[in-house]
Amino acid sequence: MLYRDAGVDINAMDAVKRRIAAIARSTYGPQVLSEVGLFGSLCRVPKLIDPVLVASCDGVGTKLVVARLCGRFDTVGIDIVNHSVNDILTLGARPLFFLDYIAHSRLAPGSLLAIVRGLGKACRDNNCSLVGGETAMMPDIYRPRDFDLAGFIVGTVERRRIVDSSRIAPGDSVIGIPSSGLHTNGYSLARRVLFDRARLKVGSRVKGLTRTLGEELLRPHRSYLKPVFPLLGRLHALAHITGGGFYDNITRLLPEEVSVVIHKSSWRPLPIFRIIQRLGDVPDEEMYRTFNMGMGMVLMAAPAQSTRILRSIPGGRVIGKVVRGTFGVSVI
Repeated sequence: MLYRDAGVDINAMDAVKRRIAAIARSTYGPQVLSEVGLFGSLCRVPKLIDPVLVASCDGVGTKLVVARLCGRFDTVGIDIVNHSVNDILTLGARPLFFLDYIAHSRLAPGSLLAIVRGLGKACRDNNCSLVGGETAMMPDIYRPRDFDLAGFIVGTVERRRIVDSSRIAPGDSVIGIPSSGLHTNGYSLARRVLFDRARLKVGSRVKGLTRTLGEELLRPHRSYLKPVFPLLGRLHALAHITGGGFYDNITRLLPEEVSVVIHKSSWRPLPIFRIIQRLGDVPDEEMYRTFNMGMGMVLMAAPAQSTRILRSIPGGRVIGKVVRGTFGVSVI
């Protein structure tokens, strides 16, 4: 028997990997010291006085199911890079390099390349090098057309500039920055409501949306690096609103006896969230615990800084306040 007879075509994968290598090279900056194809990647740490590496790992989740249903794979690579960039941004870090993991059964070469093109685009946009990854063909683990996508990012921050959430204090303003949509969280609930309960299709036109349902659900996760990084010295904390919504992602940052009140009337959730809530009869608390509701990043800063911060962030607005208390987060 040949390896191909067991479902793994090495020759076909090698052809794809050669094209992937060209995409990866297009993201390289002067910090990358090695070529594509070695067993590891060499990357120079930026010249900082006291550099600290910041690392994170995440996946795209069941948004991949929507990509498969739409037959569109060019956005999910953007999703995982931007999600990862935002995660390390909350600690004050700039991205340095990124690695990906794509596992599948028999995903078409064009689909694999579309994923990697998305990775490359987002890495270039965030000045981050795509230095390596793994493309694993596993026919006995995944069904045909099934796949998984995960990402691993490393960034750097000057130690004295690490964002320290212990500075959060009662009276601080809570500022929200708009999201582009669901980003990469809540898709299991969204799919159950929209596709199973409401019997909609990815090509459905739904009142209130300007594009098909599938296109709306595949809107890429927004990167907040460019608007937020210049403001880091003015901020006490940043929360990336991902899985766990407002409750979990803000609570994890709060010092003892400090809580946050979010005023949901301070902004209008994007139409897709109102559609999910209506069609699924989803309680308010569940919505704000599962989705970003149109605010993908939350900043906390002293009130005196709020005006300057808001001038620098299009669409940003004060959505709440830090208060004394032990209840964590309240959305009212």
